[in-house]
Amino acid sequence: MKVHYLPKYAPDTNPIERHWWRLHEAVTRNHRCHTMQELLDLTFDWFETRTHFRVQSGVYAKTPGK
Repeated sequence: MKVHYLPKYAPDTNPIERHWWRLHEAVTRNHRCHTMQELLDLTFDWFETRTHFRVQSGVYAKTPGK
């Protein structure tokens, strides 16, 4: 294993920045959520569609019916 040191903020070299950008594009752009719970539900749904990101089900409860 080889460690690659990255600058503090380097979106072009830090892969997680691409995920934050995609999350912003899919969920938070245009402020379409009316409540914080709706924002959390959409965010966790977005993360659950990605294979590398799993949200523990007991941490944040989804709204009933979702």
